[in-house]
Amino acid sequence: MTFLGRSIVVVAILFSLFSRNVVVVASTELLEYYPGERQDLLDLRDTMTSTANLHKNWTGPPCIYNSSKWVGVSCSNGHVVGLVLEGIQLTGVLPPAFLQNITFLNRLSLRNNVISGSLPNLTNLVSLENVLLSENRFTGNIPVQYIGLGRLRELELQENYLVGQIPAFNQSTLTVFNVSYNHLNGPIPQTGVLQSFPESSYDNNSALCGRPLRNFCPAPPPTIITPPPAASPPIPARGKKKRLKIWSVVFIAAAAALVPFLVILVFLCYYRKMQGKETAKPEQEVERSVELLEKKMPSSYSSEDPERTVELEFLDRTIPIFDLDDLLRASAEVLGKGKLGSTYKASLESGAVVAVKRVKNMNGLSKKEFIQQMQLLGKIKHENLVKIISFYYSKVEKLIIYEFVPDGNLFDLLHESRGVGRIPLNWTRRLAIIKDIALGLAFLHQFLPSHKVPHANLKSSNVLIHRDNQTYHAKLSDFGFLPLLPSRKNSEKLAIGQSPEFSQGKKLTHKADVYCFGIILLEVITGKIPGEMSPMIDGTAEDLSDWVRMVVNNDWSTDILDVEILATREGHEEMLKLTQLALECTDLALEKRPKMSEVLRRIEEIEPKVEEND
Repeated sequence: MTFLGRSIVVVAILFSLFSRNVVVVASTELLEYYPGERQDLLDLRDTMTSTANLHKNWTGPPCIYNSSKWVGVSCSNGHVVGLVLEGIQLTGVLPPAFLQNITFLNRLSLRNNVISGSLPNLTNLVSLENVLLSENRFTGNIPVQYIGLGRLRELELQENYLVGQIPAFNQSTLTVFNVSYNHLNGPIPQTGVLQSFPESSYDNNSALCGRPLRNFCPAPPPTIITPPPAASPPIPARGKKKRLKIWSVVFIAAAAALVPFLVILVFLCYYRKMQGKETAKPEQEVERSVELLEKKMPSSYSSEDPERTVELEFLDRTIPIFDLDDLLRASAEVLGKGKLGSTYKASLESGAVVAVKRVKNMNGLSKKEFIQQMQLLGKIKHENLVKIISFYYSKVEKLIIYEFVPDGNLFDLLHESRGVGRIPLNWTRRLAIIKDIALGLAFLHQFLPSHKVPHANLKSSNVLIHRDNQTYHAKLSDFGFLPLLPSRKNSEKLAIGQSPEFSQGKKLTHKADVYCFGIILLEVITGKIPGEMSPMIDGTAEDLSDWVRMVVNNDWSTDILDVEILATREGHEEMLKLTQLALECTDLALEKRPKMSEVLRRIEEIEPKVEEND
């Protein structure tokens, strides 16, 4: 090879090495050029928990030019411009300096999660166009600084726990706005932008008023103008001066006599009240079958627990107000003891009767989490769901006060005192109860769509019964507790712990409620207690649905019916239709189970039918 040829080869090699170094340098600069953006995302990752496994998915550089391998992150020119983390059970409080370095961010969506605390400060994020934070547990006010987001197009804050007034948004770019289902108050600002949105953007904020809502704001009190002082009047005659002095003396004397009397009266009332507390009626103490709050209540009620709620938190303002002292003085009887706690009937001195549930297995729960969930459940109003009246929180004691439903529960109605002399529960009443259960559960699924399993503890002992003459009605209780239980081990105490997906460690969905409903259907149809089966054919049955499947597959269809109504020949055809529906609800495959809306539709198509010779 000539000298010129060797020179060309050497130059080519050097150029190749130089080019690689340039690429490496450029790549390194690309990876580390915006470290602040990456650190903000890592702070979010390390502060919150979720089902998206962000610790595994958020590694390396967030952006490589216009693309990103990070879940929910989108990029442009190496900058993070979008963060969309929806429906991944993102739980916790956002970090203090949330995304403050991601100044090119134009889309932020954290919808349908479990984020608590205040709404984030977005002051530096001047490029934001979409802020979607609905269906979370945010508390506090809407930051006034959001008015300064000049490019804002969408702001969705519905279904949170926000309070205070709505800031006067007037950005001409704002085309989507929703703050419904919060606790906002005061008048809606009369800006052109806010007045252009429909009533649905503001619904379900009980203290909000003004257009476009139909409840108008009360008129402000009239301004009282104090006239200027008049010129000094002439000195009155001697007789008038004497009259003025007499009335003054009488007024002063009356006040002097009245004040000590009021002081003595207040003292006597206070003394009488304290005496009443210290000397409890002995016969009332004997009447108590159980102390409602036992021995732990005084310590949890003391001021040593800074997180305790000072008084009962009332969710239904139509109920007469009472306090913890009233509950302590109430005579009580045990209604039931379950895996989540004990329930008592408390008869107050005022004559009111309430049900008090003393819950357990929730001691790791923060005050904020408990209060937020109770406030959410307190919003639920349906004739087939037990109304939550109020609650109490301390670290060692948590009470939930419900309306009292007087006529027992479905489990006792089906199974208690079976035998001679018992009045059977006829088919018409059974069908009415089944419809009520389906109505309540379908509404719960509609009201709590973001909950994995809206009820989660559906069983016959949690179906409360009240009678209206000869008609039986049902109300569901103990719903909405799954988010309050800190671990899967505690969750197995709920009825969904018997579902196939729970025992297999699979993801829980609303179809777990459908499974529990199917078990109740079979319990009503067969009259048998789930979990206490004795098979009627060779082999063993794992649960009630397995036993029914074996019987139906062997063409012994009527053998599944409860013996109490089998002889009446009442509703057999309808019960077999419901049996087929129940077996679909308890199918091992989630996708084969119908939704509750479909279950309700099929049940409503069934009418009670009595045989002619019955």
